[in-house]
Amino acid sequence: MLITSFKDLVFEAEGIQEFVDEDYSGIEESPELIKERGNKLSSFIARTGKMMADAKYHLNELRKDEVLESIEKILLEGKLSAGVQNALIDSICKEEQFLLDQVTQLNKTCKYQLEWCRSKLSMAKEEMNFNRTWTHGK
Repeated sequence: MLITSFKDLVFEAEGIQEFVDEDYSGIEESPELIKERGNKLSSFIARTGKMMADAKYHLNELRKDEVLESIEKILLEGKLSAGVQNALIDSICKEEQFLLDQVTQLNKTCKYQLEWCRSKLSMAKEEMNFNRTWTHGK
């Protein structure tokens, strides 16, 4: 099983974040640029899906380790409520949870931006058909 390291996932997520944060409003007049962006977004959708699984793996691994550690402490030191245990584990896992949340959001953002690309390409195609019909119709 190939799981991308936590550090590599963070680095890759930052790169995808930069791409989706780019101002792409100027490309709406160029179907080629829209198609190029759409192709990148399509690959990012697939990649962020895998990244979500990897991030969840890292989160669950840390949670498992922390649960085992917490159980040992509870047995040695006395009882902690389940709520306190969960809060403790959640605070320990905050970076892994952040990465999972970020990659999940990147996946959604890529999907939304790809839909924008599809809409713009569809509009450009309709304009071309209209112009062709209008020109040939005269």
